[in-house]
Parts: sequence; C-alpha cells; structure tokens
Amino acid sequence: MFCMKKFSYRTTSVCPSVLYLLLADASCSVARISESHLRAYSSAGSVCGCLGSSSLAKSKVRDDKLTPKGSFFSTMAGTILVQARDPAKLTVEIQNAIDEHRLSDAWKLHEQHMQMEGFPRKSVMNELVTSFVESFDVQWLEKAYGLVEHAIEKNKLNLLEKETLVYLSFGLAKAGLPNPVSTVLRKMVEMEQFPPVAAWSAILAYMSRTAQGAYLAAELILEIGYLFQDNRIDPRKKCNAPLIAMKPNTTAFNVALAGCLMFGTTRKAEQILDMMPRVGVKMDANLLILMAQVYERNGRRDELTKLQRYIDEAHNLTDIQYRQFYNCLLTCHLKFGDLDSASNMVLEMLRKAKAARNSLAVATLVFDAAGKGNQSLGPGSLSSKSSSYVESNGCEESSPLVSYDEFSRDRNFLGLETDAKEVLGAVLAKLQSQVKLVTTDRGILQPTEKLFVKLVKAFLEADKTKDLAEFLIKADKEDSPASNDDSALVHVINSCISLGWLDKAHDLLDEMFLAGVRTGSAVYSSLLKAYCQAKQAGNAASLLRDARKAGIQPDSSSYEALIQSRVLQNDTQGALHLYREMKEAKIPKAGHQEFERLVHECAGDGEPKLMVKLLQEIKEGQKSDAGVHDWNNVIHFFCKKRLMQDAEKALTKMRSLGCTPNAQTFHSMVTGYAAVGGKYTEVTELWGEMKSIAAATSMKFDQELLDSVLYTFVRGGFFSRANEVVEMMEKGKMFVDKYKYRTLFLKYHRTSYKGKAPKFQTESQHKKREAGLAFKNWVGVC
Repeated sequence: MFCMKKFSYRTTSVCPSVLYLLLADASCSVARISESHLRAYSSAGSVCGCLGSSSLAKSKVRDDKLTPKGSFFSTMAGTILVQARDPAKLTVEIQNAIDEHRLSDAWKLHEQHMQMEGFPRKSVMNELVTSFVESFDVQWLEKAYGLVEHAIEKNKLNLLEKETLVYLSFGLAKAGLPNPVSTVLRKMVEMEQFPPVAAWSAILAYMSRTAQGAYLAAELILEIGYLFQDNRIDPRKKCNAPLIAMKPNTTAFNVALAGCLMFGTTRKAEQILDMMPRVGVKMDANLLILMAQVYERNGRRDELTKLQRYIDEAHNLTDIQYRQFYNCLLTCHLKFGDLDSASNMVLEMLRKAKAARNSLAVATLVFDAAGKGNQSLGPGSLSSKSSSYVESNGCEESSPLVSYDEFSRDRNFLGLETDAKEVLGAVLAKLQSQVKLVTTDRGILQPTEKLFVKLVKAFLEADKTKDLAEFLIKADKEDSPASNDDSALVHVINSCISLGWLDKAHDLLDEMFLAGVRTGSAVYSSLLKAYCQAKQAGNAASLLRDARKAGIQPDSSSYEALIQSRVLQNDTQGALHLYREMKEAKIPKAGHQEFERLVHECAGDGEPKLMVKLLQEIKEGQKSDAGVHDWNNVIHFFCKKRLMQDAEKALTKMRSLGCTPNAQTFHSMVTGYAAVGGKYTEVTELWGEMKSIAAATSMKFDQELLDSVLYTFVRGGFFSRANEVVEMMEKGKMFVDKYKYRTLFLKYHRTSYKGKAPKFQTESQHKKREAGLAFKNWVGVC
C-alpha cells in the first residue's frame, strides 16, 4: 500500500492502462520497456501510444530473478520515470559527471537531455564543451565540435561563450583538425562573436602545420582582412571595439605567409601580400624576408629588385635573413637566365670576402700581439642554433593543452600570442634551413659551391663558354685557389669531358690559355683521350698542337691513346711518329693519371667537390625556361591592372613563340577574368585548353589554379564545368573548401534549383539543372 501511494504521488500523469499492466504482475520484465519508449513518454506526456499490447505480451516471466514488488516498483519505475520528468535533476547529473571527469556518462546524459528538453542551460553547455576539449583526445574533440555544429544548425550559438569557442578552436588546431577550426572561426565572425587577433593568429599558426591547414589559414586571413580593407571600420566608434580587436596584425600575416611557403601555395600568398597595404599592417624584418621568398617563388624579379633597397637599409636584419634575401635574388636571376647579374653578384661577394679576410688578418696580428684571443664570428653558431630550435620547437610536436581554467584567466590571450610566435619561429627556422646558394663568414656574404654549380650549368646551357671562362678566371683570382689544377675552371672542364661536351671543354681550355692562366697536363690528357675514344682524330691533333704551344707535355697514356687511334685509322706512319716522339721525350710508361686520381678523390670523400656536384646537377636538374617566366610576368602585370585585352594578346604571342603556358599563366588569366567579372565564357575556353594540355603532356595543375577556376564557375553558375573541376581535384586528392563554396552557392544561387522541375524543358536545360542539383548536393545545401 505504501508503494502504491508513493507511485501515485510521483507519477500523477501516468496512463491508467499502463499503470494497470505494470501492477498486474511484478514478475513481468519491466526492464524490457525500451529506452525509446520512456523517451517518447517524456516528450508526449503519456506512454499509452508507445507501449502496445503486442510488445508487452512478448515479455517473459523470470520469477526467481526479480526483486520484490515494492522495491522493484519504487526504484525502477519511480526513479526512471521521475528522472524522465525532471530535467533539472538530469542537469545536475551532467554537472557531476563533468566534475568527476566521467566524459562518457556526461555524453550519455546530455543525449538524454537533448531528447527530452533540447539543449541544456548555457553554463552546462559551455562546461560540457570545455571538458571535452580539455581531454585533448580526438574522439572527444570531435564530439565537442559536434555539439557546436548542432548548436549552429539550430541557431543556438548564443548558448556558447566566445572563450569556449576560442578554446575549442585552439584545441582542434593543436590536434591537427583544421577543417572544423575554420568552420568555428567563420561562424564566430558571422555571429559577430569576434575573436581577438592574439587568439586567432595562434590558432592559424597551429593550423598551418599541415598543407590543408595552411591553405585554410590563408583563406581565413583573406576573409578577415577583407573586412578591414581601405579603412572600412571606424576605430573611433566604441561599438566597433570588438571588431577592431580582431584586425590582422603583423604576426597573423607572418603566420599565414610562412604556412603558404612551407606547402607551396605561393600564389595565395601573393594575394595576401596584395592585401597587406590595404589593411595597413606594420612591416617587420620577418615580413620583409617572407615577401622576398614569395616573390622569388612566383618569379617576380622586379618586385625583388625594389625590395633590395629596403633590405640594404634595414638595421634589424640578422645574417641568416640577409642570406635568405640574396638567396632569393640569385635564384630569380638564374630563373630568368640573367647570368650577367648573377655572376656580378658572385664576384662582388668574393671581393668583399677577400677584403674582409685581409682586414681580419691584420686585426689578428694586432690581437695576437696584445695577447688576446680571437673569437669566431662564423655562421656555424647561428646555423646550429636554428637547427636546434627546429628540433626543440618542431611543427610536428605539440605541447599539452592548457586547462580551461588557466586559459580563461588569460583574458588578453597573452599565452596564445606567445604560442603563435613560437610556432612561427619554428617555421621560419625551417625556411632558413632551405638557403643553399649563399652563406656568411664573419658577417660577409659568400657564394656556396651550389651557387657555382647552378651558374656554371646555366652558362653551359646558354652556350656562353667565353663568358663562363672569364667569370671563373675572375672568381679564381678573388678566391685564390691552392693551385691552377684545382681551380673551378679546371673542374668545369673535366665535368664537360665527363659529359661528352668535348667542344665546350676545348673552348674553355682555349679561353684559359688566352687569358694567360697555365694549368697542368692532366686536363689536356683527359681531353686528348676523350677525342681518341670519340674517333675525332682531327680535334685530337689540334689539341696536341695547343698543348705544345702552352708548354704542356702529354703523359704516356695520352700518347698510347693517340697511337691506338692512328693504328685504327691505318695511319702507320703517324703512329710511328708519335711513338718516336714519346721515346725522345723519355716519358715513363706509368703516366700520371691525374684525371683518374681527381675523380677518385672527388667521389671518395664525404663532401664531393665542385666537379661531382656539377655532374649531379646537370644530370638530375631540369632546364629552366626563362621565356615562360618572362611572359608570365607580363601577363600577370596586365591581369593585375585588369587590362585583360592586353593580357590576351600577350598570351597569344607567348603561344606563337613556342612557349607553353603553365599553371601560373592560367592562374593569372583566371583571377584577372574573375576581377573584371562576367568573363565566364573566356574562363570556359581556358579550362578547355587546360584539359587538352593535361591530356597531351605530363603537366599537372595544382590546387591553387583549380580552386580559382572552380570559384569562377560557381560564381557564374556554370555547374557542369564546376563538377568537372571538383572531379579533377578529388581525383588528385586535393583539398576543397566546401564551406567556402556552400557560402558562395547560398549567396548567388539560393533560390535556384528549388521545387519540382518544369514540365517542359530542353535537353540542355535538363542537363544544366541536373548539374546544379549535383553540385548543390555536393556542398551539402538542403
């Protein structure tokens, strides 16, 4: 009777038929009433419609395993039904589960609350998200993002605090989940919960550790920076203070540019550079060097030349930053085939280094006389510091996530600002390690052997042997080699012989002789043997005369090769003459074999010499097409100025001269057409040419180009072409920013392709509609 009163008191709205069935037999397995039935009861106020006679009839009797009627009824029916009717108690249990770090229980209780009453109150919702993020486990991070995503879908983003969303974004970014991070940040901006720049720049820094994240980081800074272009936001208005706090600063731009350089999205980086003056960002040393690297990757030599004045006048640049800039400038000169500028830079470096060595020698004598030590100022310490910084602060390693309590106490996000600078420093150190063409010695720039190799290769490819000889002779005079036989010019001649470029080797020897530079017999002997092997007796005889004029006596192996060559040509008299000459000269049969020894030494030690490096570069390196770079610069200039007719003429001329357009050419044209607007037919024609080039050659189009083409097609409503681009990108496993295209579709085509199809439509209209619906489904628009 007591149990009956208790149940009656607690469940006044229970359907009588259900109450009768529950009381009819306590041995019925009430536990078989499914959870879905109880949930349905809680939402409808009655379980009469949910519990049918058929379902109850299926319950089996287990008398020996059931508890007494009163105890079972009060605990099972009373407690469960009261919880189902009491969301406040469920909220308390969610809170307790969070406090006790029982995340699985908290999630299950939250699901029950969602089915009963919807979202919990704001404080519980925020604690639930932050506790999931605080675990720093991918599973719970995804669940936390799922909660936020659901709140966004239901227009309940106001249930979440700004700090909670920033903490979630930070945790997702550190865990390597950039796509949901970009969604959360974009929604925050859309809902006017503007994150401060100190916070979102750190989030971008962690995003930029992957290729997909770096691309999204570039998109985000372009989207956020667009809000502040050309002084659109008045900082004097108090209501604009939260928005002004989000304005991109120098660190944010450095982070985005460094990520683009790390993963090769340099055309997107150039768009960021174009935005910077319109936003009014302050320039620092890192930003100057990053600009130089972007210009070099995109072949903007004129921009680099303009930047050189700022670099030379800057007083806060380090040695490695100077090396980075001049590495970019030299690379650009070589890319454009400007060998005069590159060689003059190298000679100027050698002259300054020689002057510095002489000054240092005098200073050393003074210090030694005074009994003082000489401290090394070489670049080794800087390089080792950079490499250790990368190892200790590498992008691949992540420190543990701070707790939300500690995070929330930092109201100005100073900790995140420090994190952003640390991650940026690690990326900059990696970029600094890519400098290969120049080094520094006591603060003076010096060319590396890698630079000599590339420059010599460019001279040889351009068939400028005279200019090459003049350059190498001048370089040897400045660099003071140990002997003429070990000079750079001799190494180059030996490399040409190894490659079979005998005429070039002979020309270089002639230039060396005319310049009054003497060398040993090894080079002449090597070339003589090569001529004999190639059965070029006339050239061999000419070289032999040149050797005698230079006072060079060929060794026995050279005479043996010459004699064998005459014998094979049935020139017995010539062979006998050479034999008598060798006997009269009393040349030992063993010979010197300097060339074989030189090759063995070059290949044997740990650091190969210039000759081996040159051979590797020529055999493995690709020949740069300076003409394509020149035309790309012209086309880019016209497109940037929106002079598309001039750009089209330049592209036509480029094709007529035999220069094949590449991805950079098409990217300039597509972005130029997009800036002008309405040129969708022209982009379609370019797309057809791109497909034909891709089918006929091994040329591949990158993500940046295809993304710009896709953007133009979606903007213009050319969905059949847009689907082709999407297919190509997915086939190439390229990342596509669906959020951006969903937003673009809703902005320009929200009312399109709704409702039923018209009864009467042509085949082209039908195909267009099908393509539009396919794209609409792909971006996830309902």
